[in-house]
Amino acid sequence: MINEVFTDVKERMAKAVEAVKEGFAGVRTGRANPSLLQSVMVDYYGTATPLPQLASVQNQDARSLVINPYDKGALHEIENAIRNMPNLGANPSNDGNVVRVTLPELTEERRRDYVKMVKNRAEEGRVAVRGARRKAKDELEALKAEVGEDEVARAEKELENITKQFIDQIDTALAGKEAELLEV
Repeated sequence: MINEVFTDVKERMAKAVEAVKEGFAGVRTGRANPSLLQSVMVDYYGTATPLPQLASVQNQDARSLVINPYDKGALHEIENAIRNMPNLGANPSNDGNVVRVTLPELTEERRRDYVKMVKNRAEEGRVAVRGARRKAKDELEALKAEVGEDEVARAEKELENITKQFIDQIDTALAGKEAELLEV
């Protein structure tokens, strides 16, 4: 029973860490990266559709991305969705076949804003991990009558170790992203 609680909590905490890392991938650094556009939603025939389902996104060079839509009729919608994307600061253009996005250089102030943004996302991840810990702790408390107080106390100590491991993963990812953002 306790092992089932641990399996469940590890799965939820791993999802929280993965969500944080995916959020970090969407934050722009000095280099163009196709993952910057993973969260772009395009109004495609009245339906909000993720950009990766409508087009392939590739690096052209260090500061440019090329978006090649599968349906050329979606060029203008893709272009508008990218133009309206907050925190990107890019002005896309299309030549009738592809959309080109050239990312401007990041200023020091903009880099600091991005650092604040990733710190907030990391804190959201920590909160999610702690929420999973709280739920697991409640489940362990419910098992006290069945397995005994000593087993539950040992399990709670193990739960704290597991929680620390996942929070450390978030902190490590944050430190890496912060260094990447501040690198000029």
